[in-house]
Amino acid sequence: MDLPFIPFQQTQDFLVCLARVIAIIAAIPVFGGSQIGGRLKIGLSVMISLLLFPLIAPYTPKAQLTLTGLALLLVNEVLLGALIGLVTQMIFAAISFGGTVIGYQMGFAAANIFDPQTTQQLSLMSQFVNILAMLAFLTLNMHHFFFHAIIESFVLLPPGTLDFSGGAVQELMKLAGNMFTLGVRFSAPILALLLIVNLVLGILARVFPQLNVFMLSFPLNIGITFLVISLTLGAIFSVFRREFDLTGEHILTLLQLLG
Repeated sequence: MDLPFIPFQQTQDFLVCLARVIAIIAAIPVFGGSQIGGRLKIGLSVMISLLLFPLIAPYTPKAQLTLTGLALLLVNEVLLGALIGLVTQMIFAAISFGGTVIGYQMGFAAANIFDPQTTQQLSLMSQFVNILAMLAFLTLNMHHFFFHAIIESFVLLPPGTLDFSGGAVQELMKLAGNMFTLGVRFSAPILALLLIVNLVLGILARVFPQLNVFMLSFPLNIGITFLVISLTLGAIFSVFRREFDLTGEHILTLLQLLG
């Protein structure tokens, strides 16, 4: 009995597309968390790859005749997809860092809960601002941008052309430095207000020694923090929008440097 003909080129195109797509899906926020099952991630990646791989055929290399060559090509694509997701994760890490700093100043230093998104212990405020950031991410249709970025990545950086000698490492280091700067900028207004509140409480403690400032500071700091967040929610979402837009530019810059 004759074996059916296997279209090696089409099979490789699909596998290459699947490797890059599944790495991006697993790395970006919302989709990459553990609260979304592995089967759903794989199913979504397979559906996207089935739709995209005929379109990327002009940009894919010729079929590899050895398993070693194909394996190296797939590892190359997984690494690239993970780097694209890493750029986005840096934004959420910065927001989480800012929330942690705010939580410490509020008195939530020991109040940690399990985060299903990162499978780590995070402070209450870090979890809260992370949820706000994810809502902004979905509201601003940034998940649509990543579907567009997948296609654009094959145009700017065809499979098998990953190269770290073009300044990509320096760009990633700069983005990592900006992560801490963004976290401080995000938390600075609330931190400044909480410092003023604590200063006033310190003065009251000297004027009225019988006043229990320690017990008063917890509800006061918590109430003022959430009041400020509720009053400045529009400005916070504007910051998220600007940073998400910059993330798209950073991803395109990284793809150009990796080419």
